[in-house]
Amino acid sequence: MAESNANELMEKLVSLCKRRGFIFPSSEIYGGINGFWDYGPLGVELKRHIKNAWWEDMVLRRDDVVGIDSSIIMNPKVWEASGHLVSFNDPLVDCRGCKARFRADKVFTVVCFVQQEALFSTGVEADNEEQAILGAVEKANSKTRRFLVKARDPKLQPKWEVFRADKLPKGSEALCPLCGQGLTDARKFNMMFKTFVGAMEDSSSAAYLRPETAQGIFCNFRNVLDTTRLKIPFGIAQIGKSFRNEINPRNYTFRSREFEQIEIEFFCHPTEADKWYEYWRDQRFQWYVGLGLRSDRLRLRDHQEEELAHYCKACADVEYAFPFGIAELEGIANRTDFDLTQHQKSSGRDMTYFDDESKERYIPYVIEPSGGVDRAALAFLCEAYCEDTAPDEHGNPQPRTVMKLHPRLAPIKAAVFPLVKKDGMPEVALKIHQALRAAGLASFYDEKGAVGRRYRRQDEAGTPFCFTVDGQTLQDQSVTVRDRDSLVQVRIAANQVVEYVQQRIR
Repeated sequence: MAESNANELMEKLVSLCKRRGFIFPSSEIYGGINGFWDYGPLGVELKRHIKNAWWEDMVLRRDDVVGIDSSIIMNPKVWEASGHLVSFNDPLVDCRGCKARFRADKVFTVVCFVQQEALFSTGVEADNEEQAILGAVEKANSKTRRFLVKARDPKLQPKWEVFRADKLPKGSEALCPLCGQGLTDARKFNMMFKTFVGAMEDSSSAAYLRPETAQGIFCNFRNVLDTTRLKIPFGIAQIGKSFRNEINPRNYTFRSREFEQIEIEFFCHPTEADKWYEYWRDQRFQWYVGLGLRSDRLRLRDHQEEELAHYCKACADVEYAFPFGIAELEGIANRTDFDLTQHQKSSGRDMTYFDDESKERYIPYVIEPSGGVDRAALAFLCEAYCEDTAPDEHGNPQPRTVMKLHPRLAPIKAAVFPLVKKDGMPEVALKIHQALRAAGLASFYDEKGAVGRRYRRQDEAGTPFCFTVDGQTLQDQSVTVRDRDSLVQVRIAANQVVEYVQQRIR
């Protein structure tokens, strides 16, 4: 996707999300606050449906996973044991000219050589080298672009060299993506939000907002083991807010300072860890496919050995090609026995598991599928956004914007319209609307404007089914149902509307 088209798509999506009440900038009336977002009436329902779908599929429909809800602020010793106080750092660089601040591992200096002559160089902020090169081409001036077109001649083959700001060769300087001036050397920056517990604000009362939900699960491993009849292998699931003081939040809601996680720590015997890693890697990828991410923009990428964290034996990312580039939705990692071992050493509490059958005692290995609710919501919104045509009330094709969200995730499941505001039609429509709500199905009642315009409003909200009460309804108690995606309209009995929707939201 060309950068200009991608930017245009992102601008359209952001505009729709604001206009229809999916996502608002936080504290907008005061100018906002970078890295924080509020979810409106439709957005909060989308997020709720994502979390509910995850909890139903990962916990309620399984016998080997249970849930917990741990606190956001924990004893600071938790973060000492986990290594976050020492190693949870991002490399930070500042521009010497405009004073902008960036993560060094996200800033690249790209140099284009033609016949060993440096033709063009620029600083680019990106998630990987491929994006950096594309960004550099976009930044190149018209003269350079014309030269590059000619340089397709094999004798003038351009060569791109890419340097990450925190991994520069000696004697070179990283360039600012904004003004092109030099960047400072990289330095470490801890991303945890610091706070204080109690009346005193000193080192003895210092605490942190959790940067991940995982440690709350590890700290409760023994409690869950002792209060349930679970036997290994089993998992502990959690949905909750986490906080990271990102240096440069960007790409809309993708990289935020406050975000929500969906996470499982699955405990197993060390000899079975490879098997369970493969299982969860494939299972989590298919979960996104089943909820509508079916295009080639979704992929599963295994980490190379040099990418792995020191405690990981294996890791894979479920990635999605957003308009701003390919980025991670969820990571599935074999964390070995690192976390439980660390907490056992630090706390002095026994984190071993005793197998009654084999009489073996060991510290379990952990397989961790860890995803982001906000990132998933953004991916589903990007996948759903579509521009096509649909007939208006006179049958003439008209352009429309439609959010083709999976019915299970759609904020509103059904909309009910009386064709006109007379002849008893509103009363019948309201009765159907109330029946849908009584069944726990989000329904929207609308009697204002032409039916075609009412359809358009629901298309932008992602509502999969619209039911219209008309003159025939008063004769045979049937209604018209219009499918959002196919635009097909059929008639069904009015008393079957609830069942119709229930059968199709799975």
